[in-house]
Amino acid sequence: MGLFDKFRKKPEPAPKAEPKAKKKTAKEIATENKEPYVDIVSVELDPENIGQGAFEIDWNEYFVAKLIRSGYKGKDDEQIVDQWFQDVCRHVVLETYEQYDANNPRPQSAVQKKNIGGGLTEVS
Repeated sequence: MGLFDKFRKKPEPAPKAEPKAKKKTAKEIATENKEPYVDIVSVELDPENIGQGAFEIDWNEYFVAKLIRSGYKGKDDEQIVDQWFQDVCRHVVLETYEQYDANNPRPQSAVQKKNIGGGLTEVS
């Protein structure tokens, strides 16, 4: 070691690469913001009966709280969310039926009504 070696600038260690911040999910962001979150994660269909299947749903506690405030009840979060999802499905079916019914009028009823006066109606 020479006389001036202790005054030489020591090489700086290479900066450590900081781990990339994990990108937050939509659920994590909503939960941090105390906002309701719900998402359909997957849909599974029965290959033998395509009309049968299942949905996997993900949610946070703020979504459940919103459902409870809206009148949904149940013994646990899964039951409350299931009731909500059944309501959504029911409304989709009813709306589809109403649209079908409006575009496919039924024949008029075979029942005929005729006002014959004096507060009487003839039905045939």
